Amino acid sequence: MVNSTILVTQARSGSTRLPGKVLKEINSKSLLQIHLDRLKKCKSVAEIIVATTTNSEDQIIFEKAIEWGFSATKGSEWDVLDRFYHAVKDKNAYWVVRVTSDCPLIDPVLVDNIIDFVQSNNKDYGSNTLIENYPDGQDIEVFKFSVLEEAWKNAKLHSEREHVTPYIRNNIDINGGNLFSAINYPCDFDFSKIRMTVDEIRDFELIKILINDLGIDKTWLEYTNYIIKNNLTEINDSIIRNEGLLKSQKNDN
Repeated sequence: MVNSTILVTQARSGSTRLPGKVLKEINSKSLLQIHLDRLKKCKSVAEIIVATTTNSEDQIIFEKAIEWGFSATKGSEWDVLDRFYHAVKDKNAYWVVRVTSDCPLIDPVLVDNIIDFVQSNNKDYGSNTLIENYPDGQDIEVFKFSVLEEAWKNAKLHSEREHVTPYIRNNIDINGGNLFSAINYPCDFDFSKIRMTVDEIRDFELIKILINDLGIDKTWLEYTNYIIKNNLTEINDSIIRNEGLLKSQKNDN
């Protein structure tokens, strides 16, 4: 497929704050399956790959992804950039989309909109996170495979290997770099205090409320408005956004 777009979602059982979180179930469906079922509705994606680890406890993630009709690969637990790169390197992808499986309510329409936005502007990298106005849990990154390959070859810092895109983001023109062009997908309002990701049990409890009350097919904005209207932010708004990345960056030093 010419200029094909491949989406990769990272998934593993290991988590210091909430072990096994992506396999935790709500109404007999794991967070991972809910995540993938929503992504399956993306119209701009040629293939969805679940990139898990070679750890024995993650074999179930690999097998479940295949069982549900998705592609799956295994790689390093900690060098996630290497895992991510090898997931797509033989796919002839021109564009790559990165999401993470701890975001069960990722919005497929938002994914498509960001893909189309970045591609139509022909930027090396684009996301809705360069200015963090979207809820945590709706983070979407789109970049050219050539950019991913350059990062894979040249990234040296711990944070740049563990989190896939810091090398790219550290070298984009928006941040003063000169290697890659970039663009931010805008949001009209600041929803950055809203959390729809799952890092701790409090996050899981909020997702459970959303799914039990609204189901699994609403838009990101419908979930967001429901959280605000019902004062559900107090469940988990004290959790630090991107805490894992911040810890990795401390290890760089």
